[in-house]
Amino acid sequence: MKKPARDTGKIAKSAGIVSIAVMCSRVLGLVREQVFAVMFGAGFAYDSFVVAFRIPNLLRDLFGEGALSSAFVTVFSDYEANRGERETRLLAGNVLVFFAMFLSLVTLAGIIFARPLILLLVDNEFALVPGKLELTRMLTIVMFPFLIFVSLAAVVMGMLNTRGKFFIPSMASSFFNLGSIIGGVSLALIMPKFGQPAIVGMAIGTLIGGFLQFSGQLPALFKTGFVFIPHLNLRDPGLRRVLRLMLPAVVGLSATQINIFINTRFASSCAEGSVSWLNYAFRLVQFPIGVFGVAISIASLPLIARYASQNDLSQLKEAYTSSLTMAFCLTIPATVGLYLLAEPIIRLIFEHGAFTALDTTKTAEALAFYSLGIFAYSAVKIIVPVFFALDDTRYPVIASFIAVVMNIVVISLTLDQFQHRAIAFATSMSMIFNFFFLSFVLYRKVKGYSLAYLAAGSAKICLAAGGMGVWLINLMKWLEGCLTSNIFQQIGGLLVYIVSSVAVYGIILYFLRLRELHVLLDKLKAGFLKS
Repeated sequence: MKKPARDTGKIAKSAGIVSIAVMCSRVLGLVREQVFAVMFGAGFAYDSFVVAFRIPNLLRDLFGEGALSSAFVTVFSDYEANRGERETRLLAGNVLVFFAMFLSLVTLAGIIFARPLILLLVDNEFALVPGKLELTRMLTIVMFPFLIFVSLAAVVMGMLNTRGKFFIPSMASSFFNLGSIIGGVSLALIMPKFGQPAIVGMAIGTLIGGFLQFSGQLPALFKTGFVFIPHLNLRDPGLRRVLRLMLPAVVGLSATQINIFINTRFASSCAEGSVSWLNYAFRLVQFPIGVFGVAISIASLPLIARYASQNDLSQLKEAYTSSLTMAFCLTIPATVGLYLLAEPIIRLIFEHGAFTALDTTKTAEALAFYSLGIFAYSAVKIIVPVFFALDDTRYPVIASFIAVVMNIVVISLTLDQFQHRAIAFATSMSMIFNFFFLSFVLYRKVKGYSLAYLAAGSAKICLAAGGMGVWLINLMKWLEGCLTSNIFQQIGGLLVYIVSSVAVYGIILYFLRLRELHVLLDKLKAGFLKS
C-alpha cells in the first residue's frame, strides 16, 4: 500500500471529533485526580479508595466497555446493514434489559462479598493497617452500583457510534468526571459533619458520575430515532451472538484484570502510598491513550466491522494499517515527552495540599516506566476490535494470558530492587509483547498487510520523535530553573517545552512526508476554510 487507505480521511475526521471529546474527559479526569491529591494526598484514605473503586471498575472493563461494547458494535453493525429497523431496535432493547438484570445480580453479590473480594486484592501489609480494611469495605459497597450505570452507558455508546455519532458518547466520561468532582467534593465537605470520613463523599460522587455517564447519552440516542422496546428473550439469536462473542472476550479481558489484581497486590506489599503513586501515574498515561489510541479505535471500528461483514478484507487491511500508523504518529512522541517531563508534570499537577515532594518523585518514577508502553496500549486498542470484527477472539485470549505470566515473572525478578517502579515496567513490557504477538497472528490470519508501509511510517515517526527528544533534553538544560520555581514559572516553562517540542516533531515529520500527517493537516485546513 503506497498511499493511505481511502477511509483514512474519514477515520481522521471521526478520530478528531472523538479526540476533542476524550481530551475534555481526560482534562476533567486530571482535575478529579488533583482534587484527590489536594484533599487526601497519597496514603491511607486514597489507597483505600483506589482499591475499593478497582473492584467494580475491573468488572466494568470486563463486562462493559471492553467485551460488551466491542461485541455489541459488531452485531449491531450487522443488523443495521442487513436487517430492518425494527429488528435492530428489538436487539438493542433485549440487550439493555438482559444486562441491566444480569449486572444488578453481580452488583448484589459484590456488595455481599465485599470483604473477601478486598482480601483477594490486597497483601497482608495493607490489611494490618488499623481501620484500612473496614474503610475499603465501606467504599466498595457504596461504589459497586457504578458497574450497572457505566456498562449500560457502553451499550448506548455502541449504538451511537454505529450510527456515526461520536462526540456525545465520547463526552460521556466528562459527565462522569463532572458528577464525581461536583457531587464528590460537595459531599466530602459535608460527610465529616455526620461522623463519616470525607472520602465516603467522593465514593458517592463516583456513583453520581456513573449515572450521568449513562443518562447523558440518552437524549442523543433518542434523536437518532431510536425507540426503546423493553423485552427479554433469552433465545434471541442476536443476544446469543453478542454473548457468544463476549464469552471468549471476557476470558481474554479477564487476563488483563488478573494483571491489575496482581499489580495491586504487589503494590500493597510495598511502602504505604505505592498504590496511590501507581494510580496517579497511570491516570496520566491514560491521557494520551484515551485521546489518541481510544479515539482512533472508536473511529475505525464501525468501518472495520462493516468491511468484515461484507468480507472485504482488502479495505479492512488498509483501514487497519492507516489507523495503526496514525496511532504511532501520536503516541510515540507522547512516550518521549512523558518520559522526559514526568517529574515537572507531576509536580505542577499534583504537588499541592496533602501531596508531598516525595509523592511527586515516586509518582514520576512510575510514570516514566508506564510511558514506555503507551504506543502498545493504543495499538492493542485498535487491533483487538479487528479480531472481534473477524469473529475470532481466541488469539486476544491467548495473548492476554501469556502477558499475565510475563508480567508476574518481570515483577518477581525486579520488585525487591525497584519496588513500585517494577510494577509499572512489567505492565509496559507485557503490553508491548501483547501487541507484537497479536500483530503477527493478524498478519497470518488476513494473509498479510503492508508491513513495508507500516515500517516506513514507523521509521519516520521514530526519527522525528528522536529529534524531538534531543531538542527537549537540551532545552531542559538551558531552562533548568524554570521547573522548580513558583507555579506560574512552572506553567510557562512546561508550555515552552511542550509547544516547542511538538513544533520540532511536526516540522521533522512534515519534511519526512508521513502521509497520515498530511491527511490530518488537510482535514484541519478544510475545517478552518469552512469556518
